[in-house]
Amino acid sequence: MEYTTLGRTELKVSVAGLGCGGFSRLGLSTGGTEASAIAIIHAALDHGVNLLDTAAPYGTEDVVGKAIKSVPRDSVVIATKSSVIRDAERWTPERVVASLDNSLRELGIDCIDVFQLHAVPPSGYEYVRDVIAPVLLKEKERGKFRFLGITETAPNDLEHQMLLRAVPDGMWDVAMVAFHLMNQNTREAVFPAALKHRVGTLLMFAVRGIFARRERVADAMKELAAEGKVPQSLADDPDPLGFLVHPDGATSLTDAAYRYVRHEPGVDVVLFGTGDQAHLRANIASILRPPLPQSDRERLKDLFSHLRGVGLVAPPRAR
Repeated sequence: MEYTTLGRTELKVSVAGLGCGGFSRLGLSTGGTEASAIAIIHAALDHGVNLLDTAAPYGTEDVVGKAIKSVPRDSVVIATKSSVIRDAERWTPERVVASLDNSLRELGIDCIDVFQLHAVPPSGYEYVRDVIAPVLLKEKERGKFRFLGITETAPNDLEHQMLLRAVPDGMWDVAMVAFHLMNQNTREAVFPAALKHRVGTLLMFAVRGIFARRERVADAMKELAAEGKVPQSLADDPDPLGFLVHPDGATSLTDAAYRYVRHEPGVDVVLFGTGDQAHLRANIASILRPPLPQSDRERLKDLFSHLRGVGLVAPPRAR
């Protein structure tokens, strides 16, 4: 495993982080059991992953808590989240603090390493910054968490408007942001500011559903070509991103997707989610491989840098 420093937090974190939500939720959404989910976490830890990203809305904090009971607390970095705006309802500071307290109970720990405010839309940023964050920073002083983070609502904020305001504000130590090989504008919109202000980044949507199966990419290409956004030749090709797989390049589309994002300046941790141990090993291996060839990266830029929102599909809420 390779490790890096998460922005200005000084936390030493693995470049691969286990996401405990998404469509899989450690396999709990795909037929897995609590025992198999715990086994996934333990397998990740055995492979050197030391950052676990969960959230109250994911419904996996209790499983994470049970999994980390058997490991030294200082060997794992726990990131979790609270909703702040849900179904257009703005949560009160008291409700967010109650969520924080419940996360501590569910996880079975005294202090959360990174407590994040989840899926903040541009329209709600001022409320979160001016009303919620000051109350939370008092909870931080009480020792309930170490660093404060914020996550974007990627499908509803295609130009990263919220993070463009949040990153320079100084109160957010960590930001969760979407970036993948067909959603590239994060490169100019967010990463330079994150590096300048030393805000740590957790990367989501590297693969999700679209790059796990080539038929999904093929379907997306047909839609994009019909809208005039990509060449028709890509829509006519049953494997439109197959050019990335070659002896000097990626071993698979998923491998390409992870390697594309992993080496981007400004990316600290690439999150991946799975309920399958073979997939877990493969995902970690891809994240640790060298960058894609420059020629492939340039071709991806030429084809897709203008696109917005491709593949940014939010999973169903656990609760």
